[in-house]
Amino acid sequence: MKSRLLKPMPTWQKNMYLLWVGVFIAGVGLSMVTPFLALYIGTLGTFTKSQLSFYSSLAFSGSYFVMAIVSPLWGRLADTKGRKKMIIRAGLGMSIVFFLMGLVNNVWQLIALRVLQGALGGFTSNSNALVASETPAEQSGYSMGIMMTGMTSGTLLGPLFGGLLADTIGYRVTFMLTGSLLMLATLLVIFGVHEVFKPTGHVEPLSRSAAFAKLAHPKMMWGFFLTTMLVMVVNQSINPILALFVQELNHNGQNTAFWAGIVAAVPGIATLLFAPTLGRLGDRYGTARMVSLGFLFASLVFLPMSLVQTISQLIILRFLIGISDATMLPAIQSLITKEAPHGVVSRMFAYNQSFQSLGSVFGPLLGALTAHYLDYRGVFVMSALLMVLNGLWFWYNTRTMRESDGGQSI
Repeated sequence: MKSRLLKPMPTWQKNMYLLWVGVFIAGVGLSMVTPFLALYIGTLGTFTKSQLSFYSSLAFSGSYFVMAIVSPLWGRLADTKGRKKMIIRAGLGMSIVFFLMGLVNNVWQLIALRVLQGALGGFTSNSNALVASETPAEQSGYSMGIMMTGMTSGTLLGPLFGGLLADTIGYRVTFMLTGSLLMLATLLVIFGVHEVFKPTGHVEPLSRSAAFAKLAHPKMMWGFFLTTMLVMVVNQSINPILALFVQELNHNGQNTAFWAGIVAAVPGIATLLFAPTLGRLGDRYGTARMVSLGFLFASLVFLPMSLVQTISQLIILRFLIGISDATMLPAIQSLITKEAPHGVVSRMFAYNQSFQSLGSVFGPLLGALTAHYLDYRGVFVMSALLMVLNGLWFWYNTRTMRESDGGQSI
């Protein structure tokens, strides 16, 4: 027993724990600004309701649009040059950008910095790829589950801290604090993480077609990417108008940013609480079946969300949405890990990140457009419809793949 306790921890396990802390800190930092970004934009000029929704959607979607373009490039470099370098690059760049966001004088400066944030992103996806590439195959499910709790925990706590800090120390200082947290996460990686990586030398990186040719089920992978994108469209459609809708329900009262932070955080809390149980149910009854039920459940929850009259009603329904989320993205992430060979795992995570980013581009824009014509409540009706369509697509795609491989992958 004593010798077991004194046994040195394997490098992959040390990296996993350290990167869990780094991803947790990054998750807190990146999500801290979500509850009050639209409110911050409102302080940068005099805007109408439609203009405020439009500028907020640009600020949210601008970073994700660029991230969708550059993520495959960063993933390709990570597979050939090393994942740790990409993590450090992302962390240092974003820490500086967030600090500068606290100094802007107009909305276009903020939007430009959000775009730059997207170009420099990749902290979490490369952290996941580093852990996935170095963990023994028999421990891959365990390690990815650990990493997922780090990002989820950070993301759910970030809005709570951000909303509280925004109401106490102000928007600008909170942006600067976010930059400091990202710098802390980066320093942890620089001095604590030791990557076991063999450079490829002058070997040309695999082309996109060659990378996907290494997959046993490339069509399944593309299907997962599309499902991820549509889930993110729905999740992100509410973000530009979330604080504004909470402000409306709060009748322009006090502590709007704090309440917006709670509303933004509760889906993550629900996901963290229910993901393990739903994952076990998926193993027992079939992942595809559980995910499809999640889509159905989400569509049924979004409809009454359009009728809420109080913040407490919105919080309860957002918690239920978090339960449905627990059946979707975690399962897709695990399936990508199992389907991707070692040499292309970073590339697959990068492509998934690109599709997530595309969803985060289209979601805010679609949400702002819907809010313009149907007001804020129409966004929830639109979300319910998209969940139904995504559920039908996912069921069709996974059914086809199960027929081709006997259901072994799902």
